[in-house]
Amino acid sequence: MSISIIIGKSFGDEGKGLATDYFAAKASAEGKSCLVIRHNGGAQAGHTVDLPDRRFVFHQLSSGSLRNADTYWAQTFLPDLYKLPEEAEEFLASEGRLPRIIAHPLCRCVYIDDILINMALESSRGQKRHGSCGMGINEASERSSNREYCIHLGDIYRSAPQELCDKLMDIRRTYLPKRLEQLGLSLDQMGEYGEMLSDRNVIKNASEQMHSALQLITLSNEDIISAYDDIIFEGAQGLMLDEDCIEFAPHLTSSKTGSDNPLAFLSRYAPNTLPELVYVTRSYVTRHGAGDLPWEDEWKKQKISVSDPTNIPNPWQGILRFAPHGSTEEFFSYIHADISKFTLPHTVSCMITHLNESYGKICCIDGNIPVTDWVKDKNFPEYIGGIYLSSTPFSKDISYLSLQH
Repeated sequence: MSISIIIGKSFGDEGKGLATDYFAAKASAEGKSCLVIRHNGGAQAGHTVDLPDRRFVFHQLSSGSLRNADTYWAQTFLPDLYKLPEEAEEFLASEGRLPRIIAHPLCRCVYIDDILINMALESSRGQKRHGSCGMGINEASERSSNREYCIHLGDIYRSAPQELCDKLMDIRRTYLPKRLEQLGLSLDQMGEYGEMLSDRNVIKNASEQMHSALQLITLSNEDIISAYDDIIFEGAQGLMLDEDCIEFAPHLTSSKTGSDNPLAFLSRYAPNTLPELVYVTRSYVTRHGAGDLPWEDEWKKQKISVSDPTNIPNPWQGILRFAPHGSTEEFFSYIHADISKFTLPHTVSCMITHLNESYGKICCIDGNIPVTDWVKDKNFPEYIGGIYLSSTPFSKDISYLSLQH
């Protein structure tokens, strides 16, 4: 069994969709069955895969779907069943088929009130926004910490549509007042969000949509990985947005963005494999949302124009921001911290994407360096076994350089 763990090195938007597509395409070319595991975050992810004639932005489907890889939602993934049909329909219209989605029954589901609270809270912060996507991930995580208010995917399977509606209404009646008080919000001061949080039809419509989405999903425990030749863990966000990355608090995501979830998963079901941890970064650094971005003030010296059709300005995260990489030590510091926790045998690689936008160079605070010189001259840590280089938007063009230590 071949196992690849795709991890964003920085603040997200690094090219994890491209990396996942690369390994899924490799499995397909070799005639292998492939399962892509979504293990953190939820529908707020936006992973782009480009093909010469089309592109697709994945949210809850895996970025291996164009290569006929199956998608698995691990127990630590937070699905939004209300949003899922929209993405599935877009994929069907594009590809003429629906990808297979398999999910752990204990996935904790996001529901409409989580999103409305998230939007209302972020809006109330004004110029002090945290940079949330407005997709309710943190609210779902907070609510689910109490079993009484948790909505497991398996529970929805066992419920009739009206039972689900009653469950969501009960959570609204008993949990919502306490949560709003905790956040310092009141329904009568929340405008349209307050109106929707008081409207029973919003819950009714959401519960019907959530229940109908079940036809797209098959439930299975994690031991299903034994049925596949290749496994890809597709992470969301990046190491510098991890919920425990105190340096950049409070502008973080409510999930483990590094190797924590894959390690726990593999320790249970595949402890004797040799996974490859692949840390992905652009040739420069981006941050979509509020919070510190080291070396951002140095970006204007790079004289590089970036066009990103996926990360367009939006009311929740604002514009996509840019910066050069720091020193070599800075470049690898979060990678080093992450792999130090990974107790199973493993190999480590980096993937440098978007080189086409930086004229084949790595953008650093000490100047833009041709990537081949950067790989040759930099004193990389011995644990880095190789570098993947992406100079086009297409995974078929990715090359690999083995490092000789």
